[in-house]
Amino acid sequence: MKAIIQRVTKASVTVGEEQISSIGRGLCVLLGISVEDTQKDVDYMVRKILNLRLFEDENGRAWSRSVMDRELEVLCVSQFTLQCILKGNKPDFHSAMPAELAQPFYNNMLEQLREAYKAELIKDGQFGAKMQVLIQNDGPVTIQLESPAGPTDPKLLSKQEKQQQRKEKTRSKGPSESSREKAALRSKAGASASSGAEGDVSSEREP
Repeated sequence: MKAIIQRVTKASVTVGEEQISSIGRGLCVLLGISVEDTQKDVDYMVRKILNLRLFEDENGRAWSRSVMDRELEVLCVSQFTLQCILKGNKPDFHSAMPAELAQPFYNNMLEQLREAYKAELIKDGQFGAKMQVLIQNDGPVTIQLESPAGPTDPKLLSKQEKQQQRKEKTRSKGPSESSREKAALRSKAGASASSGAEGDVSSEREP
C-alpha cells in the first residue's frame, strides 16, 4: 500500500459541481491499494497516518505533534494511480487492486481510522468517482509512505522464522547468564596470559 501524506491548511473534494467533503488544518492522504495488500498493511497505514509527527507543539517546536495530538482533521482520497508501473511512457495499473475488491478494503481502512481516532474528524472522497481534489499544502510538507512488504517465497519465510528463533534464544539467556559467560571467558584469557608471563620469567632466571 502506498500513500502520499500532505500537511494542509485546507483540502476539499468536488464531484461534478458539488463539494462533497472538506477539511481545515490537518492531513490529506492519497491512498493507493495494491493487489498484494492485507490487513497488516491497513494496520500499518492507520498507525502511521495518525501518529506521524508532522505538526508543531504549543511552543512552536517543529515535528513534535501528530494529527491526533493536535485533534486535527484527516481527508482520505483513494487513488489507484499510485500503483502505476511505467512501461516506456505508458502507465500500467495491473498492480492496483481491482475496484470491486478495493472498495470494501478501503472502506475497512476508513472504519479503522475512525475507530482509532474521532469519527467526525475523518473525511473521505467518493470512491471510483472523477474527483477534483483541492489541496493547500502547508510548508510544503509531503511524506511518501509505503507499507513494508513481507516475503511471499516460502524459502524466505522459513529463513525469516529461523532468524527470529535465534533472536528469541539469545534473549532467553538473560543478562545474568550472559554476564557469567563473559566473566568465564575473561578469567580464561587472564589465566593464559599469566601462565605465559610466568614461563618467560622463570626461563630468564635459569643459569
